[in-house]
Amino acid sequence: MHYALAPRTFLFSHYFYTGLRIATGIVGLTFVSYAIADLPAAIAVAMGALCTSLMDMPSPLRHKFNEMLAGVLLCSVVALLVSLCSQVEWLLFTVIVLVSFLASMMVVYGKKAMPLQFAALFAMMLASEAPATPLQALRHGALFFAGGAGYMAYAMLVVWMLQRRLKQQVLAEALYELAVYTSIKAGCYDMAKDLPREMEKLVREQSVLAERQQASRDLILRGKPAPGEAILVQVHYAMFDLYELLLSTHTDYVQLRRHFAGSAILPLLGDLIGKAARDIEAVAYAMTRDEPSRATTDYRDELRALDEVLRELPSGEGDDVDAQVALRATVNKIGEVIAMIGRLHAASQARALSERALPMVPHSDVTPFLTQQRYSIGILLSNLRWTSPVFRFALRVAMAISVGLVSARWLPYTSHGYWTVLTIAVILKPSFSLTRQRRADRLIGTLIGCMITAVILHFVHAPAALIGFLFVATAAAPTFLSIKYRYTAVAASVQALLLIGLTVPHGDTGISERLLDTLLGTLIATFFSYVLPSWEYQNLPRLVDAVLDANRKYIDAAADLLLRRTGDDVHYRISRKQFMDSLATLGAALGRMLDEPAAKQRATSELNRFTVQNYLLVAHMAALRLLLQRYAEKLPSREVEAALESMFAEVGASLGGVPGATPAAPEGRTTWIAERPGWALLQRRLRLLQQDAAQVAQSRAAISKVLG
Repeated sequence: MHYALAPRTFLFSHYFYTGLRIATGIVGLTFVSYAIADLPAAIAVAMGALCTSLMDMPSPLRHKFNEMLAGVLLCSVVALLVSLCSQVEWLLFTVIVLVSFLASMMVVYGKKAMPLQFAALFAMMLASEAPATPLQALRHGALFFAGGAGYMAYAMLVVWMLQRRLKQQVLAEALYELAVYTSIKAGCYDMAKDLPREMEKLVREQSVLAERQQASRDLILRGKPAPGEAILVQVHYAMFDLYELLLSTHTDYVQLRRHFAGSAILPLLGDLIGKAARDIEAVAYAMTRDEPSRATTDYRDELRALDEVLRELPSGEGDDVDAQVALRATVNKIGEVIAMIGRLHAASQARALSERALPMVPHSDVTPFLTQQRYSIGILLSNLRWTSPVFRFALRVAMAISVGLVSARWLPYTSHGYWTVLTIAVILKPSFSLTRQRRADRLIGTLIGCMITAVILHFVHAPAALIGFLFVATAAAPTFLSIKYRYTAVAASVQALLLIGLTVPHGDTGISERLLDTLLGTLIATFFSYVLPSWEYQNLPRLVDAVLDANRKYIDAAADLLLRRTGDDVHYRISRKQFMDSLATLGAALGRMLDEPAAKQRATSELNRFTVQNYLLVAHMAALRLLLQRYAEKLPSREVEAALESMFAEVGASLGGVPGATPAAPEGRTTWIAERPGWALLQRRLRLLQQDAAQVAQSRAAISKVLG
């Protein structure tokens, strides 16, 4: 379950804060407008505020300003244009289709543009509901703009005043996801669970974690932190150091499960990692409450039991020795994880530091780690082609909305065509899997919302009480938008029907008609989800190649760092982030493909293996780096450098790079090297890295064979 859906964390999440802020702004502007003018004016202002609120998402202040300003301007222009055309039926129809196409083309700019696309469609349908004279259209457009601009000013002021609180909440969300990631790792030590399935879950969670960590970076590292935000910077960096440690522990599950099945070792390891997950969650819990976290988790019993088990292990040979080496290395890493969680607790307790004390690389530029907001008309124009998935999506939306408008006119009752079209806009998404999910959520949510509204209107007649329910629905709709859309569908239905009940107190609220309109819109959206489709398998070869390219760059950066060709690890961290981002993109595409019809699924097992092997390669590289740091003073540098160069050359060859000649072993190597602390661990780690690189290449060949 998502952390924000849990009762003890819901009220402290940024999702709840966002919903409360949006409801307060919309309802407040509506009441102010109604006090100054009349009800139609207040409704026009509310429409502008409601459309603009769709762009009110957690973002850095400058990005938020740009996003909301784009929403105000675009939605106001759309509302004015549609209102001006509302008296000429064929012209209105043409404008609606054109706006639907152009708005849907905006998703070419990525995930951030999707709310803007829907806001434009929402404004379009609201403005098309009733015919208006040119003078009425101008008045409606001005009031719509005033509502949007007023809400934007209000939201920017509130977020500016509470920006530290927002950063805390977003950082806490990243910590919660890190705790989920850690708890999945604990399941890998459970013999009752299928290891390949657990590893696939781990890779999927890695994609979610990467998204939450990126949101944390964008808010906390962008710009100069205020003095009161130094603690957040410390916790943020401690979180990423902990993540790297956790990543390095994902390397030896197969060997440990094979050699220690049935013993007390695996349950002890699982218990320790499970406790670590709950400990990380405690830090996140304290962060949401603006409190320092205290280390209350006691690991001593499990650590003591592990020490006893390790002392009693019999001396073995061959595979037994390797398994014991892997076990001791895993125990050492878990000990480091526990110590790092202690640092995480300590970071949350520290007081504000000076700028020089912030744990950042001197003179480092964090820009490559941040999301860049770039919008170019060239990107849009380059996608105006038949082969572009975005272009086909825009055509699909325009055609579906056209059919929705025509169909609404044939219904035997007085239909609100915008409800049907709005259902189409909500359901039809660029990917088939998201369309399928939205379809079920919209249908079930509308049904439940209509039932709730019918009960409310039957028993509650006081306007003040109805306004209270309307406020709750207005707050709930944006709160659950990205975490449980079904709840948003329920709230949106209640909101729309209560608004009708308030503005037309003795009229028919049309609950049954709303259900039929929703059903019609769902049927149309379902049909058009198969029209001009872009199936995920068609994009897989490009995504696989992107992962391999990012993998090679990451290996090159790791070679520069470990062979000391560079003075810091900034380039290494950037390359690792880009590699993990490309892997997350491929994993997300694979997840969406599994929701598509079985006939459109390709190479699922091969892709699962490919993503897991790439993830393992990153984990081994992180483990290698930590191992070299741990034994830096105990290993002979010349021999280590030669072994690393040999490994990187072989890995480069496996991944299709341009390797140099494999270095020969340095002269004078003797058996004393094998006796040095850490040498056996190093040799084992290098061997595993080479094996993983070879398996990545094999998986890539298998994918190519299936996909052609």
